[in-house]
Amino acid sequence: MTNDEGSSRITGHASPTSDSWLLTTDLCIKCNICTSVCPVAAVTDLFPGPKVVGPQAQRFREPGAISLDRSVDYCSGCGVCSLVCPQGVQVAEMNILAKAALAERDGVSRRNRLLGRSEQVGRIGSWFAPLANFLLQNKFLRSLGERWFGVSREAPFPKFAWRSFRSRFARSGAGRDAAGIYKVVYFHGCSTNYYEPRVGMAAVKVLRLNGCKVSVAEQNCCGLPLQSNGELAAARAAAEANLRKLAPYVREGYVIVGTSTSCTFALKHEYRAVLGLHSEEAELVAGATYDFFEFLQKLEAEGRWQTGFRHAPERIVYHAPCQLRSHGIGRPAADLLRRVPGVTVLETQADCCGVAGTYGLKAEKYQIAKDVGRKAFHEIQKAQATRIACDSETCRWWLAQHTGLPAVHPVEILAEAYGVKRV
Repeated sequence: MTNDEGSSRITGHASPTSDSWLLTTDLCIKCNICTSVCPVAAVTDLFPGPKVVGPQAQRFREPGAISLDRSVDYCSGCGVCSLVCPQGVQVAEMNILAKAALAERDGVSRRNRLLGRSEQVGRIGSWFAPLANFLLQNKFLRSLGERWFGVSREAPFPKFAWRSFRSRFARSGAGRDAAGIYKVVYFHGCSTNYYEPRVGMAAVKVLRLNGCKVSVAEQNCCGLPLQSNGELAAARAAAEANLRKLAPYVREGYVIVGTSTSCTFALKHEYRAVLGLHSEEAELVAGATYDFFEFLQKLEAEGRWQTGFRHAPERIVYHAPCQLRSHGIGRPAADLLRRVPGVTVLETQADCCGVAGTYGLKAEKYQIAKDVGRKAFHEIQKAQATRIACDSETCRWWLAQHTGLPAVHPVEILAEAYGVKRV
């Protein structure tokens, strides 16, 4: 599959224009496939299913009108419905825009504004990392946070890193490569920069070991947390800023590679399909963006992937997050990790772990997210593995909390197999 093919969901349909999601409403044949796979509808009656709040309800909404159906707010945005629809109905995109319309009418809560601003929260938290980490782990303060802001006291929060990835990258001199097979711009995202710098350092080292010149361009939050919490205008502004920063690199022959599968999906798909950005810059960036293991698979196909691994006997359970599935690229991380001598990779069959970005962090949705994830939790615990591998940061934190197993990005396992020391 080419990168252009990977820029739309697995249905094989091209990315819609800013309002073509509306035109797909009449394609719905009420087959209920989307509802049968919806992880949220399976565990709560508060959400009647993507078909009901999506194409079915849309027929009763006048053009430009705001939906009065509050149940759409319980859609987690996992995208499975769009993924499986045989008619190409953009159900998930439709529901995202309906939720944004509700937010525009009713306003965005303090909680949702906070959760949507992962970059600002990460930056401030990193400045005061020891204190911020203490506050986030304090049960009494977490209880107050649930009462005042509506963020679940039980929700997992990672520890802020006292030194960001960008700072570590600059100090390491890793960006001084003179040349390489490919020129790569690494899109690290907020989580790697402020919570998990080790993921970024592992990614850079693996890319360099595979002959790539790596640059870390100026970038900002991909905008997906803002989009998920109903702030489309702010999400669009974040997206446009990223396009201005990244497009010049693409014009110079760089490809964009990211370790957060949600961020890369935003660059590939959401900017155009949901935010309606169809500029030359948007098309350039979408066509040049790869998820990390998707890019390694490209190197393998070209005979350029380095496989000088150490023997690393370990049993790993891999969970493919919803956003990774929406890329339509298969499960390249699981496929490539199996090439490491001694590594046994088991895959979960669960469609969703439940957290869906910031969805499971919300007090009224925490138990729903937990119920959605029970199948994944059970499969992981039954696997008797030493670690969980997952391409999405929020999924890693959620799965680690509910299974008791450490969860890492697959690139960390690959870096260890190359003999790269953790930082």
